[in-house]
Amino acid sequence: MKRQFYLVAGLASLALGGIGVLLPLLPTVPFMILAAFCFANSSPRLESWLVEHHVFGHHIKNWRERRAISRRGKWASTVAFAVSCVVALLFVKPPWNLVPLVAAVITGSWIWTRNEPNSEKVPAPAPSQKE
Repeated sequence: MKRQFYLVAGLASLALGGIGVLLPLLPTVPFMILAAFCFANSSPRLESWLVEHHVFGHHIKNWRERRAISRRGKWASTVAFAVSCVVALLFVKPPWNLVPLVAAVITGSWIWTRNEPNSEKVPAPAPSQKE
């Protein structure tokens, strides 16, 4: 029963991530990361396919290894949030037009506080002393 739950949740996350490619406020990569987690508990074949995917695989690996989101991903999410906020402010009646703004501020703040894949500083080697 637990395995089937994770499989259904993984497929639902995969579908929502696919929809997120088209809708700016719905994020894609977080749903793919969630799908990979669910597939890890239900279907090794689907997990492997998603982790090795040429578009989403490196995002999933970065998240699993370092809890990291790339700078490009952070900017992409910020632009998508901005577009969603503008659309909501133009076409949705108050106070509901503020919902995307609140979601963008909360989620965007969280995203920008995550590590970046290449942000680990490697200490410089100590200078050698000649005797």
